[in-house]
Amino acid sequence: MLKPMLLVYLFLFYGVAFIWPSYRTWKTTGINPYRLNKEEGIRGFLAKIYRLVSIGVAGTILIYVFAGDLYMYLTPIEWLSTRYVMVIGLILLLASFLWIVLAQRQMGSSWRIGIDDEHETELVVKGVFGISRNPIFLGMRLNLAGLFLVLPNAVTLTLWVLGDVSLQMQVLLEEEYLKHLHGDVYVRYLSLVRRWI
Repeated sequence: MLKPMLLVYLFLFYGVAFIWPSYRTWKTTGINPYRLNKEEGIRGFLAKIYRLVSIGVAGTILIYVFAGDLYMYLTPIEWLSTRYVMVIGLILLLASFLWIVLAQRQMGSSWRIGIDDEHETELVVKGVFGISRNPIFLGMRLNLAGLFLVLPNAVTLTLWVLGDVSLQMQVLLEEEYLKHLHGDVYVRYLSLVRRWI
């Protein structure tokens, strides 16, 4: 039962949480929201980490689903492989997916993957953005934690840590960019809403 659930989740997560919003943003604005291919320096490094984590997540799930014999090479953490831990992980996966989709919907045409230096975007402060300044990144952090709990192994642990650190670094870069773009309005927002929750 877990294998088909994870396969469906993988396609839903990337399809509904990333491909569809990218298409919707491009269709309504004419702007490609995927900005990671234009990054250099630390931004470029974080973009590479993001791609590595995304490929790692997809690869781990596909190995688990289609190549069970190879899964042992990912070094499963047996003492965490319990039904209760897996259920907590599945709840985190579902909750984070719904949270990300809601946040992306509320961002509307301001949604980007990476920092968009070429096009100004509106500062979104309502909805879930009134609870967390970075709800999508928060959802992604919870998603990586959930995957680790569902499939506890050395690779998912590494992806969780690597993804979590890089997302926190990306948030710091985006905060500096948004201060520059929105000035006092963003500084006031910083004082009213917490970075995560």
